[in-house]
Amino acid sequence: MASIGQRLQHAWNAFRNNRDPTMIDVKPAQYGYSSFNRPDRPRMTRGNERSIVTAIYNRIAVDVAAVKIKHVRIDENGRYQETIESGLNNCLTLDANTDQTGRQFIQDVVISMFDEGCVAIVPTDTDINPRITGGYDILSLRTAKVVQWWPEEVKVLLYNEQKGIKEEIVLPKKMVAIIENPFYAVMNEPSSTLQRLIRKLQLKDQIDESTGSNKLDLIIQLPYAIKTDGRILEAEKRIKKIEEQLEKGKYGIAYTDATEKVTQLNRSLENNMLEQIRDLTAQLYAYLGITEEIINGTADEKVMLNYYNRTIEPILGAICDEIKRKFLTKTGRTQGQSIMYFQDHFKLVPVNNIADIADKFTRNEILTANEIRSIIGIKPSDDPKADELRNSNMPIQDRDPALGEEEPVDPQELEEARKTLLDAGLTEDDLKDLSEAEIVELAEKYKNGDLEEEEGEEEATPIPESTAANTG
Repeated sequence: MASIGQRLQHAWNAFRNNRDPTMIDVKPAQYGYSSFNRPDRPRMTRGNERSIVTAIYNRIAVDVAAVKIKHVRIDENGRYQETIESGLNNCLTLDANTDQTGRQFIQDVVISMFDEGCVAIVPTDTDINPRITGGYDILSLRTAKVVQWWPEEVKVLLYNEQKGIKEEIVLPKKMVAIIENPFYAVMNEPSSTLQRLIRKLQLKDQIDESTGSNKLDLIIQLPYAIKTDGRILEAEKRIKKIEEQLEKGKYGIAYTDATEKVTQLNRSLENNMLEQIRDLTAQLYAYLGITEEIINGTADEKVMLNYYNRTIEPILGAICDEIKRKFLTKTGRTQGQSIMYFQDHFKLVPVNNIADIADKFTRNEILTANEIRSIIGIKPSDDPKADELRNSNMPIQDRDPALGEEEPVDPQELEEARKTLLDAGLTEDDLKDLSEAEIVELAEKYKNGDLEEEEGEEEATPIPESTAANTG
């Protein structure tokens, strides 16, 4: 631990030590472009920001971002072997760019994809120029909007973190991951269910604004016929008089003649728009595989499983496949590199079922005890048995001697037995022809004194007469 003098010498405070000589003369304009709002944040378009659709987008994006996407190595059967510690894996799991973590980046990808219909993922920093070679390591990623298409290139609107603004640049398609919304027909087509719902919500908002305005919508019936220009001028003068009374009066009260009749029109309009909005919302939920319980967080395990399989999985599959196709070379894919997503199924399991599930996984030799402990947030055990993939409820049975198999011997016990026999005067040559079980058994007999008794008995055994005669 550092001493008090060292702590005082090397300590730093953001307010007291912010007088670096190199920063004294720096003016705010020299930092670059500034903004009161975060300039790289995705912005909704086409009226999506003013409807309940934004809540649906955000709910799905948050659930997709909660699933881990990794750069991994797989075996010949497509099974996960290990995680590759690469720049791409770092972008997907921890640090996507200067402003976003890996989880925020995936959420940005999904929201932008829903809003635009497709989204581009652009590697903004690499160790080698991607235009020169196909093999390069990605250091940072950004989402971009595709504004123009060509056969081999695309023009994208990309945030430049060095300038703090968004710029349009042209990039080849082979180095840009372009992900199309799997639910494009339902969400982004001009006459799709979602677009119809957005238009109905906009009309409802217009009606609400009109109803909530400060207009009275009155019809005043005067006691004379209005057919000539003079009568029309008198009617307009009368209306202005009533408006002045309502405006200048302290309580907004006006008077009329006994022969004048006032009819109010600002009553609620009777139409079936609200019913249409409900029907379109139910259809959209059915097409996307979501329910009201998922939105408000009260869905059970079966509903959430259906939601993950019908809604989240297609989105994750589209993201992983496109990243694997564009950012992994053919050679890398041949060597077993891939992009996979890993969902934590234990998040949907109630606490009272964890013990039963843990018992089934360990009993069927699927997970070890330490792996179960890490899932529920308990530190691993130091017991070596906690890392063994076996059913601890069953005793270790002896192997069949007829098949030449032996019961497995504990390595520590075997080492102690060898040391005991070597200390007793045996050599390595004496032990090399013995099996592990025989070494342990011989050491046990030596410790218990059984070996000496057997040797004494053999020496006391009398030699038969016939044998003594033959030895002559």
